[in-house]
Amino acid sequence: MISEKYSNLNEVVAELKKDYQNNLPFPNIYLDNFFDESFLNEVLEEFPSIDKLKEKIHFSNPNENKLATKGEHNFGDKTKRLVHYLNSQPFLEFLQELTGIEETLIPDPYFEGGGYHEIKPGGFLKLHVDFHMHRSMNLSRRLNLLIYLNQDWEEEYGGYFELWEKDMSKSVVKILPIFNRIAIFSTTGDSWHGHPDPLTCPEDRSRKSLALYYYTNGRPENELDKSSQKRITTTFKERKGIDNSQMKTYNFMVNTANKILPKSVIRFLKSKRNT
Repeated sequence: MISEKYSNLNEVVAELKKDYQNNLPFPNIYLDNFFDESFLNEVLEEFPSIDKLKEKIHFSNPNENKLATKGEHNFGDKTKRLVHYLNSQPFLEFLQELTGIEETLIPDPYFEGGGYHEIKPGGFLKLHVDFHMHRSMNLSRRLNLLIYLNQDWEEEYGGYFELWEKDMSKSVVKILPIFNRIAIFSTTGDSWHGHPDPLTCPEDRSRKSLALYYYTNGRPENELDKSSQKRITTTFKERKGIDNSQMKTYNFMVNTANKILPKSVIRFLKSKRNT
């Protein structure tokens, strides 16, 4: 499953952890050819046309235009084998050492917000920081792992995953979502990231990925301000001089509604759900 280059995780982590923990604008790393290519090809073959699924989530608002699934229900056998390994003790110990997170990492078997992600031409995911608490497990979200599944992906197609300065002044890291590339990064109150520009790939292509998130029971107090410690919705923010005023207005309304409306209503307003 893991490629020969990374097969000895104990040796690999010793080489990578310093880079991960010191990379800017916040701890992150991306690695190419992490998985055995033939195995990951089989995972890609199982990737569904999400828009044709009976159970899907279509996020459609000024912040995001993307498709996603929830849970394992639509995973094929190879995909289940992959994500179960990535949620296993050996891999969790690798992530623990890589990131330097002191609290014990806990996987999410429910794939809340994770799983299959797909963005069609013209789609996007504006800059954001992730929700801070898992709504059912009541755990703190600490780490994201993204697996890109886009073969023969050209730069002109766009779809860059971007990491921005903590003050959102500029993009620091831009990662092209090519096949068998993984991105890992820590999530805090100012870990701004996203795929902010509309996708420009051909109409018969889409940007495909698998997302896994990891949690801990509690976190360092300095990572979040007290008012957002238990936030279970994503926080979006517009790029000054780039994103339109509609996004700013929408986010003002969402942030206001977050203070007065039930979370279930907020989730409904943000997405179109087909079940």
